[in-house]
Amino acid sequence: MRKRSNMNTTAPGYKNRNRQVVIRKTEQKGTDHNQYVHVLECRNPEQPKCRHRYGANGSDIFQRKCPECQGGEKGLTI
Repeated sequence: MRKRSNMNTTAPGYKNRNRQVVIRKTEQKGTDHNQYVHVLECRNPEQPKCRHRYGANGSDIFQRKCPECQGGEKGLTI
């Protein structure tokens, strides 16, 4: 069984299971109820040069995939 991280999924430095890392929270309102846009960066070891940055609702961070190299949904504008 995989141990769950105690780190908040919106905290800078949090890395989800798809290797997307939270860089920072913005003051921009997200598209989901009571959410703000967070900047994520791809750290996919299979595509080490990707490093694509995009926006995501805080509520989506845990499941996001990179829109450039993993076929994830288009990110929110940052």
